[in-house]
Amino acid sequence: MKARSTSDRPRPADNTTNGLYGQHILSVRQFTPEVLEYIFGVADEMRTLVERFGSADLLQGQIMANLFYEPSTRTSSSFMAAMQRLGGQVIPINSVKFSSVSKGESLADTVRTLECYADVIVLRHYEVGAAAEAARWAHKPIINAGDGVGEHPTQALLDAYTIRRELGRLDNLTVAMLGDLRFGRTVHSLTRLLLRRGITFRFVSPRLLRMPDEIRQEVTGAGDTFTEHEDVHEIIGEVDVLYVTRVQKERFTDLAEYERVKDSYIITPELLREAKEQMIVMHPLPRVGEITYEVDEDPRAAYFRQMQNGLYIRMALLAAVLGRA
Repeated sequence: MKARSTSDRPRPADNTTNGLYGQHILSVRQFTPEVLEYIFGVADEMRTLVERFGSADLLQGQIMANLFYEPSTRTSSSFMAAMQRLGGQVIPINSVKFSSVSKGESLADTVRTLECYADVIVLRHYEVGAAAEAARWAHKPIINAGDGVGEHPTQALLDAYTIRRELGRLDNLTVAMLGDLRFGRTVHSLTRLLLRRGITFRFVSPRLLRMPDEIRQEVTGAGDTFTEHEDVHEIIGEVDVLYVTRVQKERFTDLAEYERVKDSYIITPELLREAKEQMIVMHPLPRVGEITYEVDEDPRAAYFRQMQNGLYIRMALLAAVLGRA
């Protein structure tokens, strides 16, 4: 699948030995420490590429189908920007109600149709396991961009990459996950990705939104430790990473329950006065009031740097699965 280049810039040879070439990206469980280091290294190269040149033609002639069954701003646009900065093209399907899905087409048929036109399919779906189901039928790589309350592996990658860039390491940290831990696929995936690194986890949430049993059992099974809290003041002074999530109204079937918990936590400059000088505040965004805008001025607020890192990670993944990293 080598594309012809019209640029004078040198291009690397095909790289089909990175362990990701032609592979589906479905879960953080795929990422061994070696693969993680590889992706981070390529992301660093992509950062340099964008800063120096803006774009390249590594994926010229390649096409990505962006298939989103749920609304998305950051994930959808960052994947499209990643593909376009690498010289590829995008088939954007960001509102399936205007596609054949509205006529009752199955996910299997939609995927098999799109792979006739595209070299890689990025899929966001409202059902847990949808990406794995799509991969059963696909002959081209499927990248999971979030499946219901299940996983969000590329978000976990960019989150881990951000932590390492900001704090210099991923090991032996105290990481607090705060907010909607029940429905928050980002905290599920990031917790799994950080296992076996000597992390001390602090799970902070209303009882209604506590971390699922499955994730808590995985933490203890990996030999790591966690504690659960409802009051953020109990842990704010010890954490290296405060990972904030919004309460996801769209996941609730009982809106009265949502109203009871939606404003459980609001991160303010006053709260951060109790925190370490060397720590970071992260958020997968969008926020809906759980971090005040005044916090944005704090150098420890890393969430927009986190979003920028998502571009480089997704550029790295696309190049890797298409054999051009």
